[in-house]
Amino acid sequence: MLMTIVPQLIELVEKNRSVDEQEATRIVFQSRLYDLLEDEETALWHLSPLALYDILDTELRTGRLEFPEEV
Repeated sequence: MLMTIVPQLIELVEKNRSVDEQEATRIVFQSRLYDLLEDEETALWHLSPLALYDILDTELRTGRLEFPEEV
């Protein structure tokens, strides 16, 4: 499942942060959110790419990970 979500997340980063694919990929893979996505026990992969982008955006803006209530 992670393999289908990450490309969508990268695309959202590209569009919303006006960066190229290489920079968007770096942003995603270096995030704490990505570390948690890799851990299957967190089950974050069940969230939509847009919900994950919102979490990532908050992380990038504030340095904090804030999750929706359903997590």
